[in-house]
Amino acid sequence: MPLTKVRELLDSHHVRYIVIGHSPAYTAQEIASLAHISGKEMAKTVIVKVDGKMAMAVLPASYNVDFESLGQSLGATKVELAHEWEFKHLFPDCEVGAMPPFGNLYHMPVFVAEPLTKDKQIAFNSGTLTELFMMEYKDFKELVRPKVIQFAVASKAA
Repeated sequence: MPLTKVRELLDSHHVRYIVIGHSPAYTAQEIASLAHISGKEMAKTVIVKVDGKMAMAVLPASYNVDFESLGQSLGATKVELAHEWEFKHLFPDCEVGAMPPFGNLYHMPVFVAEPLTKDKQIAFNSGTLTELFMMEYKDFKELVRPKVIQFAVASKAA
């Protein structure tokens, strides 16, 4: 069950959270709408390749990754979107596209877009396309220890 890995981590650190169920949805913006959460509080996890190595870029649902800015901030030669077939085996307990932003559980670095740090609470996929977690950003920051950088641009649709 995908919820178990994240739930065990949160429970073992006595972190307060809620689980929100929703009908199946495939984009972070759709999920935010179904769950009645602001698109800027809904954190989406985008898997990127930084000089060939997988990493998580975590940003508000209402933003897009600026790959050039991400690469410059990291001093990387090449940053690109990873294809599902390249990373789905790294998340055997998750439905494709529903990875939680806990790179520490999947042995990969996590880069958080600076706008997400402004939110008191964040919500994110639990590993399924029908449930999400909501918790305080400060607890997420303490557990994951992401590198916070400027790499997000507001979506034109937001």
